[in-house]
Amino acid sequence: MKRLLKQFVVKYVGGHDRTLDPTNSHEKYRKSGLTEEEAVLIRRKIKDAFDQNKIYRNNTLCLDDLSNHIEENRYKVSQVINTFFSKNFYSFLNEYRIEEAKDLLVTDPSLSVKAIMYEVGFNSKNSFYSAFKKITGYSPNDYRTAVNTNFDRQHEIQMA
Repeated sequence: MKRLLKQFVVKYVGGHDRTLDPTNSHEKYRKSGLTEEEAVLIRRKIKDAFDQNKIYRNNTLCLDDLSNHIEENRYKVSQVINTFFSKNFYSFLNEYRIEEAKDLLVTDPSLSVKAIMYEVGFNSKNSFYSAFKKITGYSPNDYRTAVNTNFDRQHEIQMA
């Protein structure tokens, strides 16, 4: 049920990149002093660090590391992640890691799941499998099989 609700929110409300007013979206941030312009700049820096620099591949990455990388205050970085992306730092981090893992599972079948786990920044098989299943609903091996089976079926339909 939780997964269904999350899918609904993402599809119909735009939950992944929801842009909120960071100055009043959470009561705990009421006195933070973060301006909307500053929040938008920090959001862009975070996205660049993850999308372009792929900082999430660092297996020891923490909020302080991200803050140092983008040269911003850690509390403001945390506030921006919580308000703009509607999740905490580690959920945000794991989503990036799992998205790349999904891509690698499909595009490079010669890579083992364990190699992919390390490549995207996880240190522990248990945490990788838990995060993967939480986000996709599948284990990494089941995901690879399901995607490849679906691809094979689509290819057969196109060839007919």
